[in-house]
Amino acid sequence: MHSVTLLIDKRLEMSTKYKKTLENDTNKVVISKSLLDSIKIIKDLEPDLIIISDSFDDDLSDFCKQVRALTYNMRPVIVALSKSADYNDRINVLNSGADDFLSEPVNLTEFRVRIFAHLRREYESNLELKQLIPNKNYSMRAIKRTCSQSGSWSMLYVKIENFEDYKTAYTELASDKLLQTYAAIIKATLTDDDFLGLIDDNSYLIITDNIKAENVAKFLSYAFDTVAGKFYAEHDLNRGYMILQGDELAGKRANFVHVTISGISSENSAYTNAKQIMNNLLELNSMANLYNKSNYIIDRPKISGEHSIQHKKYNNKIMIYETDQALCTLLNTILNLQGYDITVMNSFVEPNETETPALLIIDAGDIEKKNGLNLCYKIKNNEALSKSKVIVTSAVHDKELVLNTGADLYIPKPYDVSSMIKWVDSLIREYNE
Repeated sequence: MHSVTLLIDKRLEMSTKYKKTLENDTNKVVISKSLLDSIKIIKDLEPDLIIISDSFDDDLSDFCKQVRALTYNMRPVIVALSKSADYNDRINVLNSGADDFLSEPVNLTEFRVRIFAHLRREYESNLELKQLIPNKNYSMRAIKRTCSQSGSWSMLYVKIENFEDYKTAYTELASDKLLQTYAAIIKATLTDDDFLGLIDDNSYLIITDNIKAENVAKFLSYAFDTVAGKFYAEHDLNRGYMILQGDELAGKRANFVHVTISGISSENSAYTNAKQIMNNLLELNSMANLYNKSNYIIDRPKISGEHSIQHKKYNNKIMIYETDQALCTLLNTILNLQGYDITVMNSFVEPNETETPALLIIDAGDIEKKNGLNLCYKIKNNEALSKSKVIVTSAVHDKELVLNTGADLYIPKPYDVSSMIKWVDSLIREYNE
């Protein structure tokens, strides 16, 4: 990815000379003949460095103040060029927002070295230290620059799902190792012409060309599933899931981490801003998310008209299977007051597939008959109901016995109703994400 340098200088000969000195494979130089013209360039490209000359009638100090005011939210490096070598002029310009002051005529070798030192420092200041990848601010800047330029491109959004659960179960140190390993795999897959940056701690942005985008997505999905098993304890691998620990989390089943990748292309849609691009990437990414396997989706040319995308409605249906009538009535009353759509089931029968609940609260029942446990197992193996969240409560405190049926959360009886409500809220939101 190119860094961008904006040169504000109305002199044709000198600005051309400076551009030739500074422009190379890693640095794009854009010339502006006036402050007015530079406003749009600053907005579209968010340059890493701005060089301002005193070739204008305006006072250079005032000019620096104006540019700094325009760029307060992105804070690029500002270098002032002046024919003056006066000490007071230097002080005034630096106090007005410039980061460096060079007197003309300049030694072109020194000029080039100084500018690239500033660019290197600007880039390094935007690196996330754990993975040594540009941070979210720099990634959004890269999206804006790509969107504003002509030519074709593809963008991939790569997200590690269930990362927070992995971090909770295996500590921050282990999660950092996972991120660093996958970041190294992504870097090895890309070339110098591609861009890799962070969107969040566990999600990445890749900007590449249209020809190889899908191959990159396919390989990164395969590569993650290939190495992910190395980051789990043997007992978790044998069990097939993680069990979270801690006072509040104890008993929560957590699936293994996997990757979802979404991709868009300038050839399939016309994008005008970074927000539009990110919204499309996030929407596609949610569609790519499988239960426990890495997957990718790349956008294709549209073949249907408007309203072809059906948006998912928010599901707040809860089914309660509880043999203790007093507790059942209490849960029904409280959750109704919370605004949930409650159905109390009188027997351990599977829900009708046409009324898929977001959450089921199931009492394990008689441990000999295993009514509740068998019901949970059937639900999780029913394709139409498998995505519904299940809380199993039991007076028999065997966590693994419950979670092995596919339950998302085990809560031992007796339990605090306020804690149950908190878990209900959390799992309903998780279902609807």
